Amino acid sequence: MRLVIAEDSVLLREGLASLLATHGFDVVGTADNLDGILELVRRERPDVAIVDIRLPPSRTDPALPTSVLVLSQYVDPTFALRLLSHGERGVGYLRKDDVIASSGFAETIRRIGRGEFVIDPTLVAGLLGRRVRDDPLDHLSAREREVLALIAEGRSNAGIADALTITEKTVEFHVSSIFSKLGLEGSAGEHRRVLAVLAFLRAEPGDPA
Repeated sequence: MRLVIAEDSVLLREGLASLLATHGFDVVGTADNLDGILELVRRERPDVAIVDIRLPPSRTDPALPTSVLVLSQYVDPTFALRLLSHGERGVGYLRKDDVIASSGFAETIRRIGRGEFVIDPTLVAGLLGRRVRDDPLDHLSAREREVLALIAEGRSNAGIADALTITEKTVEFHVSSIFSKLGLEGSAGEHRRVLAVLAFLRAEPGDPA
């Protein structure tokens, strides 16, 4: 899998390139600014562009025909919502500290390269802890909210089954119920999962519980 990296910190940029090379990725270029990453994408046509949140090219930019992983010091629900709302290619949004500490970083990049979406679990946990008014998710059961939170992290049905210690068939039942309660029955395939996550992210914060 071919990657490019945009990061203005030379230490982190070179550290990421070295780390990814040890996992078998082909890092075909690095940049420290937006113009540089756009030129790299145009020239190299990578599978995934890994970019710092301060250097994010637009998802609708025709010069960016690739999946994107955005790295940030902090997670921002509004930015995550915008990121997911544009484009059909894989997308990820992770905290830098979690990337450095994660043993599954390489697999996360592969998933994004395959067209999946991955959101930082700390963002999902924070959203779950909020109380919302007029929340479309109020109709979901506690278990369905757990399943949706794991969908929001980008987990497959099999991954959700492992995390909750239930069967994959039970997960499929919960996922189908979530789609039904959120009015997503008519949407196709993987797109329904993105729409469900967008509903999750759009829930308006209310007063603290």
